[in-house]
Formats: sequence, C-alpha cells, structure tokens
Amino acid sequence: MKAGIVALIGRPNAGKSTLLNTLLQQKVTITSPKPNTTRFPIEAVYEDTQGQIIFIDTPGLTNDVLSEKPHVVAYLIDHTRRRGSEENQTLGIVRKFGDIPKVLALNKIDVEKPSFRSQYKFLEEEFDDHLEVSGLTGKHLKSFIDVLFKHLPEGEKLVDTDQMITPLLNMDSKTFIAELVREKVFLSTGQEVPYRVGVKTLEVTERNNGSMYIRAVITTDNDRHKQMIIGSGAKKIKQIGSMARKELELATGKKIYLELTVQSSED
Repeated sequence: MKAGIVALIGRPNAGKSTLLNTLLQQKVTITSPKPNTTRFPIEAVYEDTQGQIIFIDTPGLTNDVLSEKPHVVAYLIDHTRRRGSEENQTLGIVRKFGDIPKVLALNKIDVEKPSFRSQYKFLEEEFDDHLEVSGLTGKHLKSFIDVLFKHLPEGEKLVDTDQMITPLLNMDSKTFIAELVREKVFLSTGQEVPYRVGVKTLEVTERNNGSMYIRAVITTDNDRHKQMIIGSGAKKIKQIGSMARKELELATGKKIYLELTVQSSED
C-alpha cells in the first residue's frame, strides 16, 4: 500500500477544483467562475486499492504550500491559455520544490481550440512524467492517479477518513459548510457582489431524529451588497439556502435544516 501528499499547483482557473471534484465525485472546493474563490489550502483524500493520496489544492499563486512537505508535485496547466507572466510565476513556485518528483498535467483537452500546447512543450524535460487530462470529463484521470501513486512511498494511511464529514474530505465541518454557502452566494449573485463576502458557520447540531440544524451568517461590507444577497422579498437568500441545503444533504446523507442570516459592517 502507498500513501502520500500531492501538491496540486496551477494558476487561477487552471481547473484544479474541477479536476478534484471529478476525481473524487464530491464537492471539495468552490467552482464558481470567479478567480481566487478558494482562500486556503484544502485537503482532499483519494483512496483506491493502491492506497491513499492527500491532495493539497493551492489557492491561486500563494506560497503557502511551500510550508508543506509533499511527496509529489502535480503542475496543472490550461492549454487553452497563452503562457505569460502569471504562468511563469506559477512555474517558479513549482521549481522551488527542488528534487521532489514532479508531474506535468496539461488540462482541458476536452477543449480543442484555442490551444497553446507548443508554448509548454519545453517543460516536458523538467518533469518526471507528463500527460494530458480533462478534469471536466475525467479523460486520462485514471492514468494521472497511477502516475502519482508511482512516485508515492510505501506506507499506511496518513488520514483516518472515518472521522470526516464525508468519506472524501479532510476538513472541519464548519469550514466545509461556510465555503459551500459562500459558493452559492457567488453563483446566485453573479458579478454583483465582491470576493470579500464571507460566511461564518455559527452552529452545527445533530438532533435526536438524526437530522442536522445548521446556522450560518453571511457577512459583507455594506448595506447595498447585503440587500443584493437577500434579494427582493428575500428570494435570493432563499435560493442560496436551498442550493446549499441540497448539497449538504447529499454530502452528509442527513436531513438538513439550514438557517442563514446576512450582516453588513454598516449594521
């Protein structure tokens, strides 16, 4: 059996979240269209007969992951985007890991045009393995996993998945809930509200009948954004709550009672 940590690195919107969600068949991180909506490293755990992989999904181009000690670095590139300063900055982070095994994955091969594969061809010599994948359709993800396991050490599981909110997530449940609600705020309001919108989970209580009561507050900078989130006749906040509740019920297998409120710093 093998077990280890894989640092999944890519510039914003390279498709890291979609790849993980497809791979694990479970919502693990925000996938709304806004860049940089994942604000901290999220550990997602993949398990099969070969062993266990702990993915560290790095948010954007931060250096936070450098404080971790991964066994493998997986560098995800969107071949439909030109190489530029942002990609060079990401590559610089990858190179800082030194002699740690590195895998290059060219993502979004389900999209044929535009393609800038030729701009990334030179990277193949720097990596121990390279392949093309589609995080959206799942194409070649089995090969991707096999390559990662090839570079992982023999060993027992690093994470006890029995205590997770779902079998696949190594996250505090309140954090998982807050990020899920925050995603629904973005999906419901489009480009109308800023990234600074936050969510804090105040209470998670399991009731005697097996259902769960969850209370959370959505915070924003001003009353105008607060009203956008609430919506006319509270329609928007009801929509946000309904979408979040359905996914929480799917993730936990329990009946969920979700209470959401909205506060602004001007209150």
